[in-house]
Amino acid sequence: MALKGKNKRKKGLSYNRIGMILIALLVSFLLYIVVKKSQDLDVKLAYYTERTESLKEQIENEENRTKEIAALKEYMSTEAYAEEVARNRLGLVKENEIVFQEAAETR
Repeated sequence: MALKGKNKRKKGLSYNRIGMILIALLVSFLLYIVVKKSQDLDVKLAYYTERTESLKEQIENEENRTKEIAALKEYMSTEAYAEEVARNRLGLVKENEIVFQEAAETR
């Protein structure tokens, strides 16, 4: 009967080793998945950081453009702008104003 006890003991050790190897493989596999996902998240983080900076720059450009448009709108409501348009586009002159034109060059 002593032999039967030794065989059971060897089988028990064998099953324990197989179990430990399977657990080690499972832990290794889970660790690999965690590392891979971490790398994927790092790539996404870099992309989103770059995208955020790009969008901030676009917002700043649009805010500057809005300020320029507001300044132009304010200028367009002045008499100076109305006079400029009347002179340049419509060819109008003020009362008692003399207009000189350059003669066209002939060859």
